[in-house]
Amino acid sequence: MKRLIPDTVFTRLFGLVVAALLTTHLVMTSLLLFFGPHFSRDEPPPRPPLERTAPGTSLRPTLAPGDAARQPPPPPDNRNRFPAPFWLAQLVTLAIIGLLAWYGARRLARPIQQLTQAAARLGDNLEAPPIEESGPQETRQAARLFNRMQDKLRQQMAERSRFLAAVSHDLRTPLTRIRLRSAQLDDTALQARLGKDIDDMTAMLDATLAYLRDESQQESWQMLDITALLQVLAEDAQEQGHHVSVDGHADSLLTLPGSLRRCLDNLLENALRYGERADIHLQQTGDTVGIEIRDHGPGIPENRMSSVFEPFVRLEESRNRHTGGVGLGLAIARDAARRMGGTLTLHNAPQGGLIARLTLPRDAHGALYQL
Repeated sequence: MKRLIPDTVFTRLFGLVVAALLTTHLVMTSLLLFFGPHFSRDEPPPRPPLERTAPGTSLRPTLAPGDAARQPPPPPDNRNRFPAPFWLAQLVTLAIIGLLAWYGARRLARPIQQLTQAAARLGDNLEAPPIEESGPQETRQAARLFNRMQDKLRQQMAERSRFLAAVSHDLRTPLTRIRLRSAQLDDTALQARLGKDIDDMTAMLDATLAYLRDESQQESWQMLDITALLQVLAEDAQEQGHHVSVDGHADSLLTLPGSLRRCLDNLLENALRYGERADIHLQQTGDTVGIEIRDHGPGIPENRMSSVFEPFVRLEESRNRHTGGVGLGLAIARDAARRMGGTLTLHNAPQGGLIARLTLPRDAHGALYQL
């Protein structure tokens, strides 16, 4: 049957309209047949024959005193009014058409809504689950093309990552030769400057490889005690001489442990680099977990708040790695947050400093697959 009648949007819409018309006509006919006899009007009684009168006499009847008041009023003229079953059938018809139209519009709009939600997920996460190929022929074809486009984007990103990773890896060999040759210089000051430049280039290569590795790495979803993880990060930073405090509590959540660890590491490192100390606040609200990391540094200008998430963008214009970093920390943190189905936002604290807020769903895997 599906081969004879294609499952298209036109076919579905046409079938709904035909079903609506047939249903309303059947209901209206049934109502008229059932209720019609109860509202039928009796025929008026025949008029009595007129009496013949002599010529010149009046035809006006002679009524006794008081008879006029007892005369019944003339019956109303209902010839131009519709019976009650007609109006009832019309109301039922309108109700059925409205319900079927609402149902049909919802069924037809559902694939488009799914495609819109899938496009939104793809914009946030290239590894988002593919859209289900169901529905009419047109929507199935659109979903198939959308999934094919997503696969091509993944392949292109993987090829780009492999290319950059190969270039970054190959650059280590000449850097190593330069370091060995610089050690043979008699000028110790020049040797120190060359060593510093080599260290900066090596750090940039390591950060680039880490960024590309995070883009292509596949992880499994696991339950994680977020409170314990924050305590471990704070203790590691305190052992290195930094001041880090943690407060708040949240239940375990389903997430990507590696991505979450790298996200928090970069946010904490960024806070300690610019603010000397970091205060971590953990809060659970409903089905989401919020992590705020506040530093006590100068903050970020409002017009640069969104640009700092771009790779290799730094607010410290001197390009000094020891004061400004490489410029990949926030980019890695944001991409990791998106892979976990969360969001990462920045805003300046009223008392000074910068607050980085990471919001994660407690069931991120289910949230990513929900349509």
